[in-house]
Amino acid sequence: MRAGELNDSLGDPVDFVTERLGFVPDAKQELLLRGRMRRCLLNCSRQWGKSTITAAKAVHRAYTVPGSLVVVLGPSARQSAEFLRKAAGFTRRLGIRPRGDGDNEISLQFPRESRIVGLPGKEDTVRGFSAVSLLLIDEAARVSDDLYNAVSPMLAVGDGDLWLMSTPFGQRGFFYEEWAHGGEMWERLCVPASECARIPPSFLEERRKAMGERWYRQEFCCEFTDTEGSLFESELIRKAINYACRRQMIMS
Repeated sequence: MRAGELNDSLGDPVDFVTERLGFVPDAKQELLLRGRMRRCLLNCSRQWGKSTITAAKAVHRAYTVPGSLVVVLGPSARQSAEFLRKAAGFTRRLGIRPRGDGDNEISLQFPRESRIVGLPGKEDTVRGFSAVSLLLIDEAARVSDDLYNAVSPMLAVGDGDLWLMSTPFGQRGFFYEEWAHGGEMWERLCVPASECARIPPSFLEERRKAMGERWYRQEFCCEFTDTEGSLFESELIRKAINYACRRQMIMS
């Protein structure tokens, strides 16, 4: 069974999450569950629930695909452990007692040899995994490019799926580059706070006044605002570099 294939006998993923895990997804979360996305970029507002819905996705993959390995990476071990804590809550609702795999400190073992493993945000400690069915990078905008490059090869053998989830953090790093310039290989989903019924408009207005426009647009409107302190806008710098490269090619 290929990494992305699901056991149809367990029914629709939304039904599984709703009836078996006790979580009722909203319309955008349903799209994530049903989409069968191989390469997914999720650009979402703070407090939308990305960790919860992707934890449900991880549990669904591990429970329905025998022998599958789901790897979760965050900027820190604490971030990955928090993700696994949410996944463990879902496994209890399946009647599975959460336990580790015996090899990795942050992990969940499932029946039929499936696992979810959480990795710390350190490049020198994440190597060694292969045939990964689903690689989830949480808070991707705050994960280093070196770490991203270190974990990406894990997908090669198993032809696995890759999901990057984050709130923006300036026009820098692989999450921004994949979103802005990654091409058609990626399916992109953007969920600003204005589309989340769970976040009251009064709270958003309060945050806008307290945080200032730039930070508010980044944290709640899913905008890749220019990095604070930049002397020139990122797009102007990019155009200048492209112009210089074209001029060099002509002259040579």
